[in-house]
Amino acid sequence: MSRSPLMDLVFGYMQAQMIHAAAEMGVADALADGPRTSAELAEATGTHAPSLHRLLRGLVTLGAVEQKDRDVFALTAAGQCLRADAPDSIRALVRLFCGPEVWRTWGDMTETVRTGEYAWKRVTGRTSFEYFESDPELSATFNAAMAEHTRAVVPGVIEAHDFSRYGTVADLGGGDGTLLAALLRAHRDLRGLLFDLPAGLAAASGALADVAERTEIVPGDFFEAVPGGADAYVLKSVLHDWSDEKATTILRNIREAMRPDARVLILEQVMPETVTPETAGIVRNDLNMLVSTGGRERTEAEFRDLLAAAGFTGVSLTGPLPPASYHVIEAHPAS
Repeated sequence: MSRSPLMDLVFGYMQAQMIHAAAEMGVADALADGPRTSAELAEATGTHAPSLHRLLRGLVTLGAVEQKDRDVFALTAAGQCLRADAPDSIRALVRLFCGPEVWRTWGDMTETVRTGEYAWKRVTGRTSFEYFESDPELSATFNAAMAEHTRAVVPGVIEAHDFSRYGTVADLGGGDGTLLAALLRAHRDLRGLLFDLPAGLAAASGALADVAERTEIVPGDFFEAVPGGADAYVLKSVLHDWSDEKATTILRNIREAMRPDARVLILEQVMPETVTPETAGIVRNDLNMLVSTGGRERTEAEFRDLLAAAGFTGVSLTGPLPPASYHVIEAHPAS
């Protein structure tokens, strides 16, 4: 009997946990200066050398590490992204999405699909954002992971949309300001406003240091109100965290704060009406929203309905943009 091609997927969680262990223990950082033995790496990472040797062999099979000799290992080009200081680092993303909290919620997917009640709250007793707020270390990992993701998305957004049209851009739910900082560096006449919960803004002063004179940092809750006066209000990877009801509340609060000539810019992936194996990324993201926040990825029609319900019109989409297939969804207040 031939082997089912699904078997590689069944055991995929093992590969994910191998990468997570390496990221959690800082193996790639310990290999940054060149090949080392498992004993040397164990001393640098505070781990058990024989067990680490076995993990390193596993990482060789995944292409993250190269075995130079029986007990000498080196980082590959692919493995460089697990270093904390790499420009394209995904270490925080790995630590977040393979960490115990997200791991437990995905393990509860069957019950989520049976009941429609998202797993994070059932598993932890709190919503994901309440949980992050109560755990500063996990909150820092979450913020770093979102910054890593934003760094991958922002070049395509800057190229696709003319931000020089605006005098002031407000980044709502912008975390440490990675997106806003990139916009301000690309447009020297632009001013920025960063708005988020205090926990989200914890690292903002560092990320915005070189553009601080053109930036205002405002703590607040977009479910209550948002600051007025901006020419464009940006929401990157925000609405997919929330149900239609809550997403509409966010958009209505933006609508109330906006001048008639201002714009809202939603930066998100757009779910196709019919999915294929090539759209696995957004489908996986949608399922992550299902188990972790109660939110969802939306189709173009669903975004248009959401914006119309919140008092917006003139909806246009630009994208998909490489490398993450994001779209810029632009709308203005209905008169």
